[in-house]
Amino acid sequence: VLRTLSTSDDVEDRETEKGRLEEAYEKCDRDLDELIVQHYTELTTAIRTYQSITERITNSRNKIKQVKENLLSCKMLLHCKRDELRKLWIEGIEHKHVLNLLDEIENIKQVPQKLEQCMASKHYLNATDMLVSAVDSLEGPLLQVEGLSDLRLELHSKKMNMHLVLIDELHRHLYIKSTNRVGQRNKEKGRISSLVKDASSVPLMDVTNLSTPRKFLETSQFSTPGSSSMRETSLLEIKEDVELDPEENSTVFMGILIKGLAKLKKIPETVKAIQDRLEQELKQIVKRSTTQVADNGYQRGENLSQENQPR
Repeated sequence: VLRTLSTSDDVEDRETEKGRLEEAYEKCDRDLDELIVQHYTELTTAIRTYQSITERITNSRNKIKQVKENLLSCKMLLHCKRDELRKLWIEGIEHKHVLNLLDEIENIKQVPQKLEQCMASKHYLNATDMLVSAVDSLEGPLLQVEGLSDLRLELHSKKMNMHLVLIDELHRHLYIKSTNRVGQRNKEKGRISSLVKDASSVPLMDVTNLSTPRKFLETSQFSTPGSSSMRETSLLEIKEDVELDPEENSTVFMGILIKGLAKLKKIPETVKAIQDRLEQELKQIVKRSTTQVADNGYQRGENLSQENQPR
């Protein structure tokens, strides 16, 4: 408009041009008013929609800003709580360990009573396992517990003397129990001989089938490596049945005793004790056997004399 007016030569041209421009402006204004009247509804809807979109965008920006602020605050709080959470986790582990120690203490307090029951029922392997584990616990994790000092001394003393009981039981089965079986067979054959009138026809006691340590040693010398390994494995796999009589099988019982002595680490003392008492025990076997033979001979003589057979 300014360029058009400035290029005019005189005032009349400028006025003419100005009038033409004003007329065009008025026409454009009328056309715009008509268009507004025609499209008023659409325009109003567009304005309202644009306003609502603007408001939603503004609200979303505010919410996102608030979420960012919350995330930053949570990050700070988590960072601050991390040390506290680690402390609580460590305390939980400590409390769990303390509970385990308390349970172990309760179990160890019952060891003397259970030990007496196992010793009374001659379940020596269970007693040895129980005693060794209890002493290891008392001298290990529970070493600093002052309230268990008396129990520690008591169980340690029992552990030191446990092998003496096992050695005595081993000697009893080695020398007394085995010879008692021979004596029982001799008595049974003596009863049979008392029913027979001719004493010369009574068969002598057969001892060739009795399992003695020497025969066991001889068979083990000529056995194959596989069989010896099986024998060692069977000794390692010996288990004690609490419900059965432990002395029912003498061989298994002696294996249990040896296993208990091995757990107590008293095998050298056991070997030395067996060597020291070997001569004395063999003399006792001879003495008992002599007494049994003499008694049986006297009883046979009495029976024969009663039958008027002085022979």
